[in-house]
Amino acid sequence: MTEPPGRRERKKAETRRKIADTALRLFLEHGYDAVGIREVAAEADVAVTTVFAHFASKEALVFERDQDFEQRLTRAVTDRPPHDPLVPALHREVRALVRHCTAEGSAPVRRMIEGSSALREYEESMGLRHAQALAAALAADPRLARSATACRATARFTIDAYALACRADDPGATVDEVFRMIEAAWEATAP
Repeated sequence: MTEPPGRRERKKAETRRKIADTALRLFLEHGYDAVGIREVAAEADVAVTTVFAHFASKEALVFERDQDFEQRLTRAVTDRPPHDPLVPALHREVRALVRHCTAEGSAPVRRMIEGSSALREYEESMGLRHAQALAAALAADPRLARSATACRATARFTIDAYALACRADDPGATVDEVFRMIEAAWEATAP
């Protein structure tokens, strides 16, 4: 059983959430390129250094849940029960993540990301990093017994399934279709 976070951790999380919420609101109201870090800090009533203590860049403010996303994917591998097959576990997790990115009210954020080359590039670099972390989790799992290539390809396709679904007219059908391909490829690489 994990202990609840202490007061200091709760305050840090509250400050991080406040900064991210303020930034997103300002970006949506005024446009991503029109808002600077100083405006975000002033509106959130924190110092610019506080913003950078929580977020490495302006782009990171938009993708505030980046670390959570990566952890959820790797935990789908590492925390699954001993006899739970890998691909269905990843499929379930990606479906849950896609529900979040396609939830009501998310369309303006998606349009903002698509309209900014800086945000698209950042999202792509995040995807590459997530794929590396997922590939490492796959390769480290002795139950899977797949080549490094199979692990890297499966990880990349999993990240691509998410990205394609978030932009699709029918996100659920897109995830299901891509995961049918992932399942076939994964089975084809079995020793």
